[in-house]
Amino acid sequence: MTTQAPDANGSDVVIEMWADLACPWCYVSKHRLQEAIDRRPDAERFMILMRSFQLDPDAPSEPETNEASYLRSHGGTADQLLAAERQMQAFARREGLDYAIDRMVANTFDLHRVVQYAADQGLGYELFSTLQDGFFTGTLDPYQEEALVGVAESVGLDGQRVREILGNDEYADRVRDDRTEALELGANGVPFVVVGRRVAAPGALKPSGYDQLLEQAAGPVPSERAS
Repeated sequence: MTTQAPDANGSDVVIEMWADLACPWCYVSKHRLQEAIDRRPDAERFMILMRSFQLDPDAPSEPETNEASYLRSHGGTADQLLAAERQMQAFARREGLDYAIDRMVANTFDLHRVVQYAADQGLGYELFSTLQDGFFTGTLDPYQEEALVGVAESVGLDGQRVREILGNDEYADRVRDDRTEALELGANGVPFVVVGRRVAAPGALKPSGYDQLLEQAAGPVPSERAS
């Protein structure tokens, strides 16, 4: 999607990123996108707004092994999953990212609801990124309420408010509406990135692809270089 000319006047640019916490390519792409932003001397212009997109809405609420989740949703064999996970692990490590193969996974709907709350506080990206990094490095089980509350508090959110949200159905409609909007914009999965409502990129781009995406939406990198 390209709807407007690039915004080269120095105004702020909102980057909407539809993602799911348990999506490996979202994990890699999130870091690539952040690095593309950080390479620009006008990095402060850009704000990442996390949007919700569940890849497996039918996943059970109780955590299951990565293997059980794969066999339930994709079929195949445990050996096929292990081969795919080892390939992804090697790829992530080449990107400088840790990647744990033995992960417990569960339905991410409640996590999305809490991220929606965090977004209202201006902390959606911080919460999502911290949860996802912990999940893929094997240092955090985000499906455990106390672990989730602890991360929320660490980024500046009200832990009691998070507990209240987990105990009701707040933000459920927004989670569903986000997914519907992504599909209407042309997404058929995640990651899906829209920059300034000007350009959209489905799938995981190469690092240079995110550089080009930002330039296409926000104009070329300013000639003034950070010292």
